[in-house]
Amino acid sequence: MALISLRPVLEAAVERGYAQGAFNVNAVAQAKAVIEVHEMFRSAAILQGADLANGFMGGRVDFINAGVEDKIIGAKNIAAAVRKYGEDSEIPVVLHLDHGKDMDSVKAAVEGGYTSVMIDGSSLPFEDNVELTREVVRYAHERGVSVEGELGVLAGVEDHVFSQNSTYTDPLKAVEFIRRTNVDALAISYGTMHGASKGKNVKLRKEIPTAIRECLNHAGIFCALVSHGSSTVPQYIVNEINALGGELTNTHGISIGELKAAIPCGISKINVDTDIRLAVTRNMKEFFVKYPEKRSSASVGGIYELLETKKDQFDPRVFLPPIMQSVMYGDIPDEDVAGILDCVERGVKEAVGTLIVQFGSYGNAPYVERVSLEEMAQRYKKDDRW
Repeated sequence: MALISLRPVLEAAVERGYAQGAFNVNAVAQAKAVIEVHEMFRSAAILQGADLANGFMGGRVDFINAGVEDKIIGAKNIAAAVRKYGEDSEIPVVLHLDHGKDMDSVKAAVEGGYTSVMIDGSSLPFEDNVELTREVVRYAHERGVSVEGELGVLAGVEDHVFSQNSTYTDPLKAVEFIRRTNVDALAISYGTMHGASKGKNVKLRKEIPTAIRECLNHAGIFCALVSHGSSTVPQYIVNEINALGGELTNTHGISIGELKAAIPCGISKINVDTDIRLAVTRNMKEFFVKYPEKRSSASVGGIYELLETKKDQFDPRVFLPPIMQSVMYGDIPDEDVAGILDCVERGVKEAVGTLIVQFGSYGNAPYVERVSLEEMAQRYKKDDRW
């Protein structure tokens, strides 16, 4: 069937006590791989396109400077890829906007085909965050699209999201925020960090989601809690990249043990991006070691040059501009490009497959209700408290 909104996926996760991984994609090959590996594990799939990922998929190599029109094009390209591989899938598939920064970003995503959106007003004063989030909820719920908000500030860097320091989420403020906005999900700050430099041995403040969940249960309010900045940054992949000539330093993630312990405390959605970036970049480095003749390839040789000149980078978007048609539309003009896309797909499946198992979503696809956006719009119209 068509893609569904995020709400039914989160309802199943909350009811059955597991967490649903949510994985960022920046290329058609990544979308294909995320869906295929979830199919293998019989798990619902949440694919995320960040605001600037839409800019990149809209053809802006300098995606930091992408405008609204670029993002509209990119959103349509991501949605087309997800529909191509997900509409006839045996598992429920969601396409979710990660860190939408304003109404323009949200509208670009929804018009492009996203079925769920996040609005990040966490840097705003509380009342301004409430008002912005309420505005997004009104717009999205009328269309059957679910909404994730954010309260509290995560330290670290991810695309245009940057903060030097964390501000932990106040559980009482979180419950008030949920009551006043009607969000379906809330990203909270409880010790995670954006990016690959989280510091060693991070300890999560699991009492924060525990308190929020207890208050919500007592009040009879549904809202799933979300863990952003939760990449595990596998050290074996970091070590392999550096052994292949990379120069990555201070790269540490949240341990699997900490994330798993947060699930029974109320965390139902866990966002991961960096792990995928690392695995794909390592695979591309290995490709050019295994096939040195490809370094001078007319189609992919430019990727090798970027890998060699930007050794301290690990975001595949830095290296993939020489094959943007393939990134944006999935074109495979020759066997060299096919080889690179294979690197991308295998990297995604390695990183994502591991976490599907660890977070416990495997085998739970049959428990997710398949609800069309039209039906969700009717449910929201009936249930929203304005």
